[in-house]
Amino acid sequence: MIAEPTVTSRSSIQNENLAVDANSSGAVNNTVDGARNENRQKSLRGKRRARGGSENAKRRHTKVTNGSLGRAQNRHLKHGDIEAVTLFEVVTMGRSAMQAVVDDWIEAYITDRDSGLLDLISFFIQCSGCKGLVTAEMFQSRQDDVMRKMVEELDEGSGLQYKKFLAFPWILTVTWPMDMDSGEYPLTMSGPYWRRFRGEFCEFVSVLVTQCQYNVIFDSYLMDTLISLLTELSDSRVRAFRHTCTLAAMKLLSSLIGVALSLSVSIENSQRLGEVERTKTSGRRNSPRLERIHRKTTELQDRRVEIENMMDAIFKGVFLKRYRDVLPEIRSMCMEELAVWMKLYSPVFLTDSYLKYMGWMMHDKLPDVRLKCVLGLQGLYGDPLLLPKLDLFNSRFKDRMISMTLDKDHEVAVQTLRLLILISQSADEVINPEDYKQLFQLVYSSHRPLATTAGELLYTRLLSSPTPAPDLREGASEQDTHTQLTTARVRALLHFYQDSALHQHVVYLVDSLWDCAGAMLKDWSSLTSLLLQDPSTQDADLSAGEQSLVVELLVASVRQAVEGPLLAGRSTCKKLVSAREKKSQVDDCGRLTEHFLKVLPQLLIKYSGSPETVASLLKIPQYLHPDSPNAEFPQALSGLLAEMGAVLELHTDPAVLEAAARSYLSLCGEETAWHPLARPGRDAVVQCWADRLAALLGDALQDGNFTADEEKTGEILSTLKKLTAFHNAQDLSHWGLYEQVFPLLSVEIIHGGLPTQLTVEALQCVSYSVLWNLNTSRETLTSREKAVAQRSQMRALCEKCLRCLSHNDQSVKEQAFLSLCDVLTAHNYQLQVWDPSSYGPLLYTPDPKLQRALLAFILEHVFTGAEYDSHSRGSDVESGEGRLEELHRRRSLLAGFCKLIVHGVLEMSMAADLFKHYMKYYNNFGDIIKETLSRTRQMDKIESARTLVLCLQQLFLRLKQEQDSGVTCSSGVQTFSSIKELARRFSLTFGWDQTKSRESLTLIHRDGIEFVFQGFVQRAEKPSPPYLSYLTILSEFSSKLLRPDKKIVYTYLQRYISEQIISNREECWLPLIYYRASLLATGAEGEDAVSFISSDTLKQPSLANRSRSPSVRHSPTADGDMRSPSALTSTETKVRRLHKASSSTSPEDRKPEVELGPIAREPPPTIVISEEPFHANEELDVDTVEVDL
Repeated sequence: MIAEPTVTSRSSIQNENLAVDANSSGAVNNTVDGARNENRQKSLRGKRRARGGSENAKRRHTKVTNGSLGRAQNRHLKHGDIEAVTLFEVVTMGRSAMQAVVDDWIEAYITDRDSGLLDLISFFIQCSGCKGLVTAEMFQSRQDDVMRKMVEELDEGSGLQYKKFLAFPWILTVTWPMDMDSGEYPLTMSGPYWRRFRGEFCEFVSVLVTQCQYNVIFDSYLMDTLISLLTELSDSRVRAFRHTCTLAAMKLLSSLIGVALSLSVSIENSQRLGEVERTKTSGRRNSPRLERIHRKTTELQDRRVEIENMMDAIFKGVFLKRYRDVLPEIRSMCMEELAVWMKLYSPVFLTDSYLKYMGWMMHDKLPDVRLKCVLGLQGLYGDPLLLPKLDLFNSRFKDRMISMTLDKDHEVAVQTLRLLILISQSADEVINPEDYKQLFQLVYSSHRPLATTAGELLYTRLLSSPTPAPDLREGASEQDTHTQLTTARVRALLHFYQDSALHQHVVYLVDSLWDCAGAMLKDWSSLTSLLLQDPSTQDADLSAGEQSLVVELLVASVRQAVEGPLLAGRSTCKKLVSAREKKSQVDDCGRLTEHFLKVLPQLLIKYSGSPETVASLLKIPQYLHPDSPNAEFPQALSGLLAEMGAVLELHTDPAVLEAAARSYLSLCGEETAWHPLARPGRDAVVQCWADRLAALLGDALQDGNFTADEEKTGEILSTLKKLTAFHNAQDLSHWGLYEQVFPLLSVEIIHGGLPTQLTVEALQCVSYSVLWNLNTSRETLTSREKAVAQRSQMRALCEKCLRCLSHNDQSVKEQAFLSLCDVLTAHNYQLQVWDPSSYGPLLYTPDPKLQRALLAFILEHVFTGAEYDSHSRGSDVESGEGRLEELHRRRSLLAGFCKLIVHGVLEMSMAADLFKHYMKYYNNFGDIIKETLSRTRQMDKIESARTLVLCLQQLFLRLKQEQDSGVTCSSGVQTFSSIKELARRFSLTFGWDQTKSRESLTLIHRDGIEFVFQGFVQRAEKPSPPYLSYLTILSEFSSKLLRPDKKIVYTYLQRYISEQIISNREECWLPLIYYRASLLATGAEGEDAVSFISSDTLKQPSLANRSRSPSVRHSPTADGDMRSPSALTSTETKVRRLHKASSSTSPEDRKPEVELGPIAREPPPTIVISEEPFHANEELDVDTVEVDL
């Protein structure tokens, strides 16, 4: 710390400043809104843009001095085209202007250092955004008197805050308005001007220290006062002072380090001169010169010590108090500057005493602070000379750095991993193998930058320098060496993949390694030569599993080269592809097309016996580019097509058939150069299968029965699988598959006995035929006869699927259901896009029996049993995978049914049975049901609202029936609290814009009131309606009503209840009190009903959730209406302001009343609520809305 001046020094200072009156105050007024100097030039070279609210103003002064720059208003500086401005104004003028102004300020300071220093103090106050007053008085009092004055308080009488503190030799008082801390200040203001201001402010501090380093910085006056000022203001409760002065102090310390480094260089030069002088012979040695060198070296060393004392004072006075400040910007700033100090002045700052702060702040809760720590450490570990001083830090904080690779902030995780890469390169012993194993798994991360960084680490540690093959001969050719190196790398990669035990993630592994190991992964010739090696050779020691993995790597690299990093579940930033990258991609496509046209047939021949490997190899033709310059190889393409056909004769695995179908689709594209050759090959294969199937079915279907034996059945099934797989990807209607396969379904429906798998395949094939007919309706339907035939096919399929819904086998029922959903949805879509000028599909509406069967299927096979948590840990992995597959199957069924509703195929009211399960199955199906609710609301808001009403009323009636029968509620019956919670969730789906849902919400309340009171006549034995408790459920929608709609609904409610009922406080009427309170939105009356509503019973209910129960305090007006004096919601407040603004206009200028329209299905006599005059004692409301109820 800087020692305080002694009494002698203080007296000398006071003697030097006789111009300053010790008993008076020298005031510097920093008023931002003062008078402007209209004659001042606004730019460095002529003009500077005027800024409203700028703090460039003439400053009023209490005394005249001839040395202050801020007081010299019309004085030219060193450059003739720059007029004198305040220090605050010069901040954004550039470095050259800064240097000129700072040089003039130094001259002014030397002439009158008190006035110059006050200008500098005022500058920092202004940069804090302070629009107040700075007052300075000389320090003369005793120490205890001074400490009593060091306060920061609020004067409520004047509305000002003030801070008084010691900045020797002054006691400074800063006064500012009360609301300063709640507003913006220069460092936080937005816009390019203020963003530039922050950088220029830091630059100003640097320029100030640089220009002062040879003179006034060592006068024991300037820096002592400045450090005291920044220390005190950085400790202020006002955020603007604390933030600005902490930044200034941090930059000041960084600038002092530059001075210290310059002094160190000068000291070394002086010491060298001294050594040179001392090595001279005694006759040539110049003793006075040696003495001068020694004195200069001592002086420089003293100055460096003084600078280090200044740095220590700033560190202890500012950094130690602010590095854990509540403001994250301050914490980030401290960590950023600390890293700079450690790197620039490592002898002092790069010690364990300072490094611990960096390690501690890596645990900060804000990601930006953690990021600044990591970036700072990267700079330290990147310098080999600094590594020996980081050993203790490595041992203490290595675990924290490794755990930060899993940080929730992606940028922090990526930069931490880059830091660990630097550590691994410079200090290999710090990270152990277990740590590397954990870091390598990040190649499978969903965040691509993190995964690619982990791929870089994996490549550096395992793949860049693999263990060479021991049998590599000396003098081997370059090609052999390259092949051996690639083989070693591939094997190392295979071992890593096998050890990680993350199957089906090869594409993600390749994507992670693509940026750093792209050359190895694109070495397709070496990979294929490794696969095509003769098993008898010594190098061919890959197991069958390893060969399959190499094929997967090969296919993944081909996909990556053609499509780029577009993987499901892996986030990546959108990046424009440069021309160079595009050219590289085109070149890669050309090379792989030329290579695989020749090699792929050989691979298919060798691995034709392995379905998994063949399925992977058959994906490669999808990525070949027929337009590539080297792709014109008719003979090679013919060989490839021949081998693909041969493979298809051997396999019926679904993966093989799907890959082959997609590859044929790519090769047979009409716009490709390979179409003339590939299309006939595909047609020949399909024709062969179609002929074979026709012959087999002709023999198997005799007299309406299926008579094929097991061998023939297997042939029929394998052929049908192939045709179905190809029909899924391509239109095979030309071969009449519908007519061939449909008799199988007829046999199964009439006689039964058809194998289950064959029935499933037949359903798929027939449904694909109908779907392709619908898809090509615009081209194929040229007459009404064809349209009628198409509808007949669809009707016949729907009838067969309806019969199959009652099949004994679950797979048959599910396939029939999915086929129905797909065909009905596609037919509805074709009706929507049909061009009336041409023939189109005829209307087909599913009959009620079919609709009920579809709904019953969903309720039976989707919403069955208790919901299980898909993320729960099972006893074993297989059971967990089985549950996930089962969940996926059920979600697919539900999604298919929901598509029928949102496309208008089924009645919207059928969705009520889905909405009932919204809460019970929320984790598994909540997203699908919520999206269905949103889509139905977009289709028809009124009908969607009726569906919600139907859902709630059905649940309520079922619960009522269970309780009236005296039977305990079964598991399938929802409790009253669950129904109420479901209603609350439904109300939340209406969102914040209440105006869009006015009609829907009004309908819900009207139907609810009618449901409760319709046909009710009060009697002695029946004092209240049986469904009165439903009003409690209905009240969940009251908060979504606009204020005028609440009054309208309440008026409608009054039609069913009398004044006697309203005043009734019996327990049986408490739901009505509660509902009435929710409509009136008042204060205390509802407290009587709070204890009523039960969670599980309707007989003796009690409110389960007090937090959502509106209070009921009302005061009847003269006309019996209930007006709310309580606070309004934000929406109601806006509506009221709108009315108050419109009430001052003439009636002709007002907007027309909003009419919600008729919404009742069988409405009672319409009641028109007309506008009534407002009384003085009544609250204003929005224009009365006319609603038909």
